[in-house]
Amino acid sequence: MTPPQARRIPFFHSIHGEKREDNFAWLRDDERADPDVIDYLVAENQWCEQQLAPLADLEATLYEEMTARIPGNDHSVPFLKSGHWYQQRYQQGDDYPHWVWRNDSESASWQTLLDCNERARHAEYYELGALEITADHQYMAVTEDYLSRREYVLRIQRLTDQTWLDTVIEGISPSIVWANDGQTLFYIKQDPQTLLPWQVWRHRLGTDPAEDCLVYEEHDDSYYVSLTGSSSEQRLFIVLESSTTSEAWAIDADKPHLPPRCIIPRRENHEYSIDHFQGHYYLRSNREGLNFGLYRCVDTETTEDCWQQVIAVSEERIIEDFQLFNDWLVTEERLQGKMVLCQYTLTGGQRVLLPKQAENGVVWIGHNPDANSTGLRFGYSSLTTPATTYEWDLNTHRLTLLKQVHIPLYEESDYQSDWRWLTMRDGVQVPVSLVWRKDSLQPGKNPLLVYGYGAYGAALEADFSFTRQSLLDRGFIYAMVHVRGGGELGRAWYDAGRLGNKMNSFYDFIDATQLLLAQGVGDPQRCYAMGGSAGGLLVAAVSNIAPTLFHGILAQVPFVDVVSTMLDESIPLTTGEYEEWGNPNSEADYMTIKAYSPYDNVRRQDYPHLFVTTGLHDSQVQYWEPAKWVAKLRELKTDDHQLLLYTDLDAGHGGKSGRYQAYVDIARECSFLVGLSSGIWPNSSI
Repeated sequence: MTPPQARRIPFFHSIHGEKREDNFAWLRDDERADPDVIDYLVAENQWCEQQLAPLADLEATLYEEMTARIPGNDHSVPFLKSGHWYQQRYQQGDDYPHWVWRNDSESASWQTLLDCNERARHAEYYELGALEITADHQYMAVTEDYLSRREYVLRIQRLTDQTWLDTVIEGISPSIVWANDGQTLFYIKQDPQTLLPWQVWRHRLGTDPAEDCLVYEEHDDSYYVSLTGSSSEQRLFIVLESSTTSEAWAIDADKPHLPPRCIIPRRENHEYSIDHFQGHYYLRSNREGLNFGLYRCVDTETTEDCWQQVIAVSEERIIEDFQLFNDWLVTEERLQGKMVLCQYTLTGGQRVLLPKQAENGVVWIGHNPDANSTGLRFGYSSLTTPATTYEWDLNTHRLTLLKQVHIPLYEESDYQSDWRWLTMRDGVQVPVSLVWRKDSLQPGKNPLLVYGYGAYGAALEADFSFTRQSLLDRGFIYAMVHVRGGGELGRAWYDAGRLGNKMNSFYDFIDATQLLLAQGVGDPQRCYAMGGSAGGLLVAAVSNIAPTLFHGILAQVPFVDVVSTMLDESIPLTTGEYEEWGNPNSEADYMTIKAYSPYDNVRRQDYPHLFVTTGLHDSQVQYWEPAKWVAKLRELKTDDHQLLLYTDLDAGHGGKSGRYQAYVDIARECSFLVGLSSGIWPNSSI
């Protein structure tokens, strides 16, 4: 075979007095049914499979290693809610969990609530979005995705006889909430074109969905709509969020037919999250500083002058989340990029730092559905420590280990992690997380894999991954660069890597890699980059800016056609992303985005070995972005390095579903990296 080359069909985008060439625009097919497009994607898949054929044994070995580390029979720590215990269980060989439950009596036996394996039978893809039980335990509502396009279907089961009702509501987002009457359910419809969640509807059991009532409609398409409940179980919240602004509306859970009430009207750059407990609203807000404070007021009056400070804004630490209990509240706080958990009284006194804080890892508040409990469930993990669940007694401060995920054939003492600060070209210090296998460390000689994301204010957490172990055991050092644009150091860190500051993300990734190599962390000839989605944009842009830095790049569902996508309001996520990337209808934003958009900056030069993945049904990054990028690279690049595109024709943004099937793709991707580092291809010599 020879590598496929997509045909060129001249096409130009015109805006701001400029024509932008896009000869592979024809690869876009919204219906995903054009025979020419499908034939091209299949041809690329065949080329990919042929080129990876020498790695078939390695890929199979990696898959066996990874799946062997999955605990066959596994279960979550059970939790108690409203007089019933719930647990998620996996059985040997099952891709999906069973949800089981029982009432809170010693003689009660566990009963199957939902068998996701049965629900997924005969489906190429399955994801359970939400599972919600009525307060009287009579009905269960679930949202499920069978296409991997984040378009969910709502179904309801009567639990007394496990009968599914005729009610089927399609085209919704995953979040749903029941009112306390056990008859009223709230859900969110998505725009059928953009898939934006925008309308909250109320459904009553026994009625035709055509008679459902519209409760709220969001007219600003830069906001996303979701639903959640309160710790008091007396309020339901409609949550509206853009990248920089929030708004919440409360529904009385005991009077679901009353109209929702706005808590604090939106104003630009005011972000807040809300909860309700013991007759008070609690608010995490950046009203007095970027690092957020915590406030409360009685629930009968929520004007901003009524909010009383509970925890003041700090210059050193960032409040990221909070949870309420009878006499206490617990916060997730980030200090110098690392997470800590803190316990306070409900009025903000007696700050206590919980144990098991993250040194080179992450700690988080777990699932605590009962605010009347005195036990706080929380999780801990690091680059060398598997996920661990603890319970902290809020009254006695006694710590109890509830569960640590057991990884077969793994010894934590064989591995070492590190957290270090590196100084970038503009003098800013950027944190980097590192992990390696102790007995394979050879300064300046190990293959180095550098990972990054840097968008949406999302923090990369240095937690455990047993798939990474297969690379570490083959001598790789793994580096996670916490570039600007993420949330590791708060809102200012995010702002420093978005909109007109986006180049900082790319320079941070390049500079950190170069500094690590200069320090002897990895072999400069065997240095690799990996990133997915917005992280795919990161590594793709770097391939244009610093094409000789990396021997190979793995770009997973990469966002690479930034200008075209951000100019097309019919594509899911576009208008909601203006605060992240900019609005190219503005000439200034257009020029900023065009300067780094990977597809628009492909040029005649040598590129690293590239393995690019996508999913035909991806709603986050449309499949044609990676396909067009690869086609243009194939036309212009001047090297004979590997350029592989693999399109999963049955999946979307997250790849294959199921705990075993997911590792088919991961094993293939890791075999590419290991194959390159060992020089398995004639043109991959180092």
